[in-house]
Amino acid sequence: MDMLHDPEFWVALVFLAVVAMFYRPVMKAVGANLDGRAAKIRAQIGEARKLREEAQALLSEYQRKQREAMAEAEKIISSARTAAAALKAEAEKDLEFSLERRKQQALDRISQAEAQAIAQVRNTAIDVALVAAEKLIKDSLNPAKKQALADKAIAEVAGRMN
Repeated sequence: MDMLHDPEFWVALVFLAVVAMFYRPVMKAVGANLDGRAAKIRAQIGEARKLREEAQALLSEYQRKQREAMAEAEKIISSARTAAAALKAEAEKDLEFSLERRKQQALDRISQAEAQAIAQVRNTAIDVALVAAEKLIKDSLNPAKKQALADKAIAEVAGRMN
C-alpha cells in the first residue's frame, strides 16, 4: 500500500480519471468529425462521378457532332465534285462550240477571200482584155469607122437610159 503514498500513483490515477471522463465526449467529437469528413468525401466522390458522367455525355455528344460534321463535309465535297464535273463538261461543250464557230468563221473568211481573189482576177482579165481590144481596135480601124462606132455606142447608152 505504499502506492497510496506515492504522488506518481495519484497523478496517474487522476490522469486516467480525466482521460476516462473526457474519453466519451472527445471520441464523440472525433467520431462526428470523422463522420462529417467521410460524408464530405462521399459527397465529393458522388459529385466527381456525376461530373464524370456529364463529361462522358458531353464527349459522346461532341463525338456525334464531329461525325455529323464529317458526314456533312463529305456531302459538301461530293456535291462540289459533282458540280465541278458538270462545269468541266459544260466548259468542254462551250469550247467545242466555240472552236466550231471559229472554224466556220475561218472557212467563211477563206471563201470570201477566194471570191474576192476570183473577182479580182476576172476584173484584171477584163481590164487586160479591154486594153488589148482597145489597142487592136485602134490599130485596125480607120477614123471614119471609129466615129461610127462611137456614135452607135452613144445611141445605145441613150436608149438604155430611157
